[in-house]
Amino acid sequence: MAGYLTNLEGKIWIAAHRGAAGGNIPCNSIPAFQAALCEQADVIELDISESLDGTFYVFHPGMEPVFLRSEKYISQMNDGEVRRLRLHNGDMTPTEWGVPLFDEALELLKGRCVINVDKFWTNIAGIAERIRAYGMQDQVIVKTPGVSEYLPALEEYAHDLPYMPLVDRDDGTHERLLGNPRVRYAGLEVAFSDEASPMASDAFIEKVHRDGRILWLNTIIFNYRTQLSARHSDDTAMTGDFDGGWGWAVEKGYDILQTDWPLAMRLYGAAKYPRRFTPVRPF
Repeated sequence: MAGYLTNLEGKIWIAAHRGAAGGNIPCNSIPAFQAALCEQADVIELDISESLDGTFYVFHPGMEPVFLRSEKYISQMNDGEVRRLRLHNGDMTPTEWGVPLFDEALELLKGRCVINVDKFWTNIAGIAERIRAYGMQDQVIVKTPGVSEYLPALEEYAHDLPYMPLVDRDDGTHERLLGNPRVRYAGLEVAFSDEASPMASDAFIEKVHRDGRILWLNTIIFNYRTQLSARHSDDTAMTGDFDGGWGWAVEKGYDILQTDWPLAMRLYGAAKYPRRFTPVRPF
């Protein structure tokens, strides 16, 4: 069991989605991770892409046309091609920053926050090896969509990494992982479009907590047509209804909230729920 994750002592952790991007700072970049630290995130989420040369970069696969203005994907490029690219900001203007190596992110963040390694399932053995090379097994959260397809690789290559599968139904995943000593099961990342979902029920949340595991909820919005937390979201909070957005998730009892607005969530949480959030540090 991932002890450092299951001993949050009642605190809610704030996860910064792809770091903290805005203005000229692009997401999934070294400055975005530095900004997330400044905005006092407890967790930084980042994505992994792999080049033709087998090098791991921090980039969301498939988003090359948006953030690199490239129709060619990193998975189709050699390292020389990737390193010539420049990340674009929110105005689609190229910045001075290139696509960071996964190793660069690990070096920057070691000992400073927890890292959620997204797209881990694309190369479980290889990504786990890089994490292990830095001795950061107790500083990461790794995830896969569901369990069955990935369980053999998790057991063989990632048995020492805190693991949270992504689930949208109560299908027995929790119970299966509780009884598996070859997986370092920390909890679940849940998603639901309707409050009637079992993932949002008090009984489900209490069950997971009773078994000593934690729950991660995304308040981010990728696409408003696909709700991950039944509209209790960043959009709801940041357009004026903080209680209906983030407050609802706090009251329900989720342990880690992923947001695109980490400092705003920290300010709200520390003021409204001082026992659940770490106080805001002075700048």
